[in-house]
Amino acid sequence: MTLTTKTISDQFSSCPQLTVDQVAEASAAGFKTIINNRPDGEGGAEQPSSEEIRQAAEANGLQYVHIPVVPGQLTYAQVDELAGLLPSLPAPILGFCKLGTRAVNIYQQALAKHEQQE
Repeated sequence: MTLTTKTISDQFSSCPQLTVDQVAEASAAGFKTIINNRPDGEGGAEQPSSEEIRQAAEANGLQYVHIPVVPGQLTYAQVDELAGLLPSLPAPILGFCKLGTRAVNIYQQALAKHEQQE
């Protein structure tokens, strides 16, 4: 399955659930970091685990972050966690969840928080 991304900025894009095979596509497309915002098991047995995606990311030379967000339940702690990591994460970043919406929401909130702290 071909990787389909939505560009939010030069630094960040989002996509629906990544497969292990799509991690290599993400690397070939120039992404440097993958952020997984999907809880393990949310999509059933066909959803690859965070560990499987992490291993594929590292095998392809990518940074990997897992901040699982339950739909409709994004917390300040999760935003703070990502805001604290943003300065050290190589860009461009590819964030994903089931559809990509949670990944965009947490990134935009974390970026705003990070910019306020500068």
